[in-house]
Amino acid sequence: MTLTLYTNPMSRGQIARWMLEEVGQPYETEILDFTADMKAPAYLAINPMGKVPAIVHNGAVVTECAAICAYLADAFPAANLAPPLDARSDYYRWLFFAAGPVESAITNKALGFVVPDGRERMAGYGTLDDTLNALEQAVSGDGWICGDRFTAADVYVGSQIDWGLAFGTMPARPAFEAYASRLQARPAYQRQKEMDNALIAKMQGDQPA
Repeated sequence: MTLTLYTNPMSRGQIARWMLEEVGQPYETEILDFTADMKAPAYLAINPMGKVPAIVHNGAVVTECAAICAYLADAFPAANLAPPLDARSDYYRWLFFAAGPVESAITNKALGFVVPDGRERMAGYGTLDDTLNALEQAVSGDGWICGDRFTAADVYVGSQIDWGLAFGTMPARPAFEAYASRLQARPAYQRQKEMDNALIAKMQGDQPA
């Protein structure tokens, strides 16, 4: 088996690494810079978007963080990161909700784009408030997206919330903060942060003053 992560620690590649740490299988890491490496022909052959993360598993290429999370959960079932097929309604629902409406709404907010009044039906997320209210329902309570079972959906949805709180792009609602605290207690999350933070520190240390 070969499993390689293409990433940069200052990117959404942190999501893929967290998922890999949850899976618990050995993998190799290729660190790419945002200019020369990601736009080089060798990497564009893997991801024509020239973005990270990407994984290559036994020759199969997977890009997009939500897809990587779902793929790894299925590729390594022993990790128990996906519910049984007949119990995946919440799993798929919120995984794709985070990849679609949440990602779009938060990105648009960060860029200063506001949906004009009366045009909400044209936007897949409607309004930012509607999106956040729905997301809050998904993570309220003491459990996970799929009840008592932690899944790949929590890695992806949780990353959106964890980053949103850290960077101020998501309001500090009690349900979001409690959910993020549960995620941050996971050993795989902590391993990922330790590895990527060390890489970030090294990269910043290598930069001229």
